[in-house]
Amino acid sequence: MRIISGKNKGRHIVAPTNLPVRPTTDMAKESLFNILNNYFYFDRVEVLDLFTGTGNITYEFASREAKSVVSVDIDVHCTNFVKRMIEDLKYKQVSVIRQDAFAYTAASHRKFDIIFADPPYQMENIEQIVKNVFDNEMLKPDGWLVLEHSNEYDFSEHPAFYDHRCYGRVNFTFFVNMTEDEDAKEEKE
Repeated sequence: MRIISGKNKGRHIVAPTNLPVRPTTDMAKESLFNILNNYFYFDRVEVLDLFTGTGNITYEFASREAKSVVSVDIDVHCTNFVKRMIEDLKYKQVSVIRQDAFAYTAASHRKFDIIFADPPYQMENIEQIVKNVFDNEMLKPDGWLVLEHSNEYDFSEHPAFYDHRCYGRVNFTFFVNMTEDEDAKEEKE
């Protein structure tokens, strides 16, 4: 796995073989960031990386100077590895939380510009992540939730559905928070 762009462009990350992960492929990751690059200024975004695993997506956002990145994973080996890597890469804007992603999204009310979730493909009830994010209003206005999943899922009927892209066996579904910011509402009134 490698960092595609930003201050650490080209840097290869070698994760321990004992991590229970399936990292997003470099091709799919590059395609994803090409899409995001058209909608966001990375140096202005606050990002949540759920099921962070090796930290692949976290490093990409941090390398592109994201304002902040919160990485959440339940596995202690994954979180320890990501902590070592962010220290090595000197990513001061990254914080790592060892917690179940379902519990985190059920309890958190912090708002993000981008939430990326990459649960294990065989995991059941991944739609609960989408529900938690929207029920707890975790996205800022025009914020995006990007869910990586197998081709077994179809979220096109969800009210916040925006787009779906497939890259080999990797599927990304994009959801957008179309609600207005409270400040913007007040200005209109």
